[in-house]
Amino acid sequence: MSEDVAVSTTKGLSEVERVVDVFIAPSKTFTDILRSAKWLLPFLLMVVMTLANSFVIEKQVGWPRVVENQIHQSPQQEEKLSQLTPEQRAAQLRGMAGGYRYTSYASPVIILIFVAITALLYWVSFNFGLGARTTYMQMFAICVYASLPRLIAGLLSILSLVFGADPDGFDLRNPVGTNPAYYLPDAGAAVRAALGFFDVIGIWVLVLLILGTSIVAKVSRGKAAAVIIGWWVFGLLLSVGMATAFS
Repeated sequence: MSEDVAVSTTKGLSEVERVVDVFIAPSKTFTDILRSAKWLLPFLLMVVMTLANSFVIEKQVGWPRVVENQIHQSPQQEEKLSQLTPEQRAAQLRGMAGGYRYTSYASPVIILIFVAITALLYWVSFNFGLGARTTYMQMFAICVYASLPRLIAGLLSILSLVFGADPDGFDLRNPVGTNPAYYLPDAGAAVRAALGFFDVIGIWVLVLLILGTSIVAKVSRGKAAAVIIGWWVFGLLLSVGMATAFS
């Protein structure tokens, strides 16, 4: 019996089982994507965590303080604001705080767009670069399920804020100490951007992406790693470049 027939005739996993298996038996989750590319439950879990984070940040830190903290990390922006009159500065800060608030609560839509673009890049890379025969929705499902470890980062962020983290030191872009950049708040923007990519949870996600794409695209893990890590390096360089340009 061929592998494709075996997948189609084997009883599939429920979405709850898929979510659990991402953490304890990820190969089962990604193999099941060959049967069905459903992704709604893990996405809803990410939406709930994201909105809960936004609510806690608003209550424990406040968006004006979030803005002040982010500006403090950008000398260029801080200098521009210092040249404004007190009234102009206050108005600009209010506008930025509103922007951060609305963007934070709209983050589920932003996540969906980001996943859609990422899945498209992977789909093109594997199908046209390696000759695989995946569907776009399979790649989309892989990206959603592989991102589930980020729920842990969200939970850690909430717990740290609820149990006494200093609002003055809160960094919206790097809220928990799972990467070296968190411990170097005074380092240059480019250095923080680079070190932020060497994140424990981010690397976990990277490993899951390599495993998932290898299984679904039916290529070696080495080839899958070359594609996934290649795009990771591209993202790192892009992030460092943007941090350098706008710091």
